[in-house]
Amino acid sequence: MSDQQYANRWRILTAVLLGSIMGPIDASVVYIATPVIARDFGADPATIGWVSMAYLLVLGSLILAFGRMGDMFGFKRVFLAGLLTFVLTSALCGLAPTLGTLILLRALQAGGAGMMMTMAPAIIIAVFPPQERGRALGMNGMVIALGLAMGPSLGGLLVDTLGWRAIFFINVPIGIAAYLWCRHLLPEFRSEKRQRFDWPGAVLAFCGLGALLLSVSRGEAYNWSWPILVLGLAALSLLSWFVVVEKRSPEPMLDLKLFHIRAFAAGNLAALLNFMTQYVIVFLTPFLLQQAMGLSAGRAGATMTAFPLTVLVVAPLAGALSDKSGQRGLAFTGSLICTVSALLLAGLGQHSGTGDVAWRLGIFGLGTGLFQSPNNSAVMGSVPRFRLGIAGGVLAATRISCRILATLRFSLPELSRLSLKTEGRGYKFRFLAWR
Repeated sequence: MSDQQYANRWRILTAVLLGSIMGPIDASVVYIATPVIARDFGADPATIGWVSMAYLLVLGSLILAFGRMGDMFGFKRVFLAGLLTFVLTSALCGLAPTLGTLILLRALQAGGAGMMMTMAPAIIIAVFPPQERGRALGMNGMVIALGLAMGPSLGGLLVDTLGWRAIFFINVPIGIAAYLWCRHLLPEFRSEKRQRFDWPGAVLAFCGLGALLLSVSRGEAYNWSWPILVLGLAALSLLSWFVVVEKRSPEPMLDLKLFHIRAFAAGNLAALLNFMTQYVIVFLTPFLLQQAMGLSAGRAGATMTAFPLTVLVVAPLAGALSDKSGQRGLAFTGSLICTVSALLLAGLGQHSGTGDVAWRLGIFGLGTGLFQSPNNSAVMGSVPRFRLGIAGGVLAATRISCRILATLRFSLPELSRLSLKTEGRGYKFRFLAWR
């Protein structure tokens, strides 16, 4: 890393953040618009769930490959390719004539999102010195929170006034500006050493993860019949074979030695548990507010912004503080606050109002903001520079796996009547909604 690149680090960060904000906006607006899309196409809940599931299946199956591609071909190239893919497919999603077409385009859109998601933390770690990484990652968390905060309100407004198709078009102007800015500013991070792509590992990971996610997603619909069970066993066999291949490969797609690093392994496990709780709440709340409480999409979105707005304020402060005082204490405190907020959400009753939901979500945002920036800094800072792409892929994979689990578990025929449980960090979270 040259002195000039360090000097431009804050400008580079602004370029990365401009691109990174689109993913959170897209995720949150789609959640808000799902009930409206279902009504427009006359789809049942099981079918409309594929608007999200197609996206998540592709993203979850390819995320590790994207990380390895970044280490090989350069973070800039992969990030820009992701931007272009995401912008183009977003525009086409807004023009989709049928539900099937929308589902297919969402699958393609996931490719672009995955490239950006894996490259963003790798670029940040590469251009910032260790004493500023927490602050920079905190800014990244702030922008992600801003996207999540903008999404529900903006999405609800667009759905109520212009229709659900408008939620995809908002990515186009943001994406074009981000591409031009990133192309101008981002330095090349490609390794000087010639590397080979691990095609056997990539194919095994894609097939194994895809088969596993597909078997889990369709198992209940087919009453766990023998074809589903065979598909699940095939997935486990492929993933086991993947581990064997990666251990023997001189240039693996997933370097398993990274998990021997205590900070990396523990940090990813903590992130998995935090995201598990977060996506349960994010996925269920729109249905609670719209179907159980009878709110419009706009009012539901405004209520949901309590969570990301709190993260927006707390994340950069936590990141800056972690550079001075360390990551462990802040991450632990954040996890503890998330636990308390989940227990408070369990106290929601039949006569709870939007204010009761909002302040509980705000407390959860406080815990999430304190946890994520220090934890991400510890994880990404623990790996060698030539493995930053893989590390970013693993960290992104923990987030995506939780989104998949939440979507699979809660895409039920009657989302207006929920009595749902999930385990995480030693507590049981129960979220009730009444018709």
